[in-house]
Amino acid sequence: MNELHELHVEGLTKSYGAGEPVLRGLGLTVPAGALAAVLGPSGCGKTTLLRIVAGFLRADAGTVRVGDRVLTGPGTHLPPERRSVGIVPQEGALFPHLSVARNVAFGLTGVDRAERRRRTEDMLDLVGLAGYGDRMPHELSGGQQQRVALARALAPRPRLVLLDEPFNALDSALRAGVRADVRAALRATGATAVLVTHDQQEALSTADVVAVVRDGRVVQCATPQDLYRHPADPWVAGFVGDAVLLPAAVHADGTARTALGSVPLAAPSDGPRTGTVLLRPEQLRLTGPGTTGAVRGTVTDVRFYGHDAMVTVSVDGHGDPVGIRVAGPLSVRPGEETGIRVVGEGSLHP
Repeated sequence: MNELHELHVEGLTKSYGAGEPVLRGLGLTVPAGALAAVLGPSGCGKTTLLRIVAGFLRADAGTVRVGDRVLTGPGTHLPPERRSVGIVPQEGALFPHLSVARNVAFGLTGVDRAERRRRTEDMLDLVGLAGYGDRMPHELSGGQQQRVALARALAPRPRLVLLDEPFNALDSALRAGVRADVRAALRATGATAVLVTHDQQEALSTADVVAVVRDGRVVQCATPQDLYRHPADPWVAGFVGDAVLLPAAVHADGTARTALGSVPLAAPSDGPRTGTVLLRPEQLRLTGPGTTGAVRGTVTDVRFYGHDAMVTVSVDGHGDPVGIRVAGPLSVRPGEETGIRVVGEGSLHP
């Protein structure tokens, strides 16, 4: 098992030419042995961050440290080959003229032939490809190629593994299985890892911690559960999942008056004020239109996904229709009246 090392990124800044900075003092800490997902929209700086940590780009300012070893800092820029950082690129990027075993063994320099063979076999076994060493990359499926790329990255026992949107090229049927295999392999080696992605579901279901990047800064870093339940602001809430945002007036008793009725707040308020209450669509329940305590609305749209459905309802006093996630058989259709009831607590944002 690898010796565990934390990743510390502090004050990272990077511009391209005379343009606006891509990274603006970005800071990030990844606990030793954890898998962190760096999540954000296109152009937010995710890939620039990864390339600086890998050593492919020089930062304008800031530091990158793995354990007690400075990789990037004032007067310091270790080249990629001296960083002990493994990289799993998009689409695997295997060497097409080398066998699977030789791909995995590529970075095993300075070890004898027997150790190289043993380590290669161990890595292929770890990623579920024992016996595939003599095959060529073109004989593998996309998911198998990604697992070989991971085995190649892990073989030299790196301090840190970087995964650059490695599942993009896989179809949806393969993606979940390969993600689970990659996560299991990383856990088995104890490697600290960073997954760069724009896929919210991938980040929440795969990572131990998720760092949301906006405009070159980490705006929130938390466990997937805390990020989803307690987003830092409405933008983060909408980016990591479907959100119901309701203008609200907070009463002295700590509840918020909204178009969906009175909503208890997760954190106490410091007296009467106004703001925006955040709820998730699964916190709303459809009821009969005459149910006591329910707010009346009209169904405007139904989107069925198999495991659940999103029902959109127009509510008097609220400009935008609200989305309600419904599990199981549907009993409503567009144009019908319904009732809505809030379950659980909301969070208040300025």
